[in-house]
This record gives sequence, C-alpha cells and structure tokens, in this order.
Amino acid sequence: MDREETAAGLARLEGYLLSQAARQEARRAGEEFARGLTWLGPLERDEIAGRFADEHLALRREMLRAVAARIAELRTEYGARYERLRRRTLALALTAVAVASAAAGWLATLV
Repeated sequence: MDREETAAGLARLEGYLLSQAARQEARRAGEEFARGLTWLGPLERDEIAGRFADEHLALRREMLRAVAARIAELRTEYGARYERLRRRTLALALTAVAVASAAAGWLATLV
C-alpha cells in the first residue's frame, strides 16, 4: 500500500468517525430537546428526538455544502489571482533582464 492509498484510507476513516460523532451529537440534542416536552409520552418523545436529530443533521449537511461551495469559489478566485501575479512577476523579471542586458551593452560600447 503506498502513501496515497494510506492517506485516502485515513481520510475515509476520519470522515466516518466525524459522521458518527455528528449523528451522536444530533441524537443527544434531540433527546435533550424532547426531554423538555414533559407532557409527551415516551414514544412521542422518541419520535420528536428522532425528527430533531434528522433536522439537525440536514442543517449540518447544508452548512457543509455551503462551506464546500465557498471553498471552491475561493480556490478559483485565488487561483486566478495567483496566475495574474505570476504573469506580472515574470513580465517584470523579463523586463529587468532586458534592461540589464541593454545597459550592459551600452556600457560595453563606452569602454
């Protein structure tokens, strides 16, 4: 197994563990919410807790999608900025070399 496969496997494992932690967090939040609804019976509380957990996870997924979309936007934006900066730097370097060459040639004619 090479490093890339190992890294990919670890990333999948990390993703799985994070998703399980998110599910547990959502379930705990749902149970805590339902516990405050004292007039409900145990089955009703379980159903409310489950629905709350589902909504919590759906909201979390939507937030992750929004973050991923913003990351893609920023990657594109900063990639374009980097490319422009790279081109300007190259043009400046070529100009500096041309000016230095012209100056060296001019000085050579003086000597």
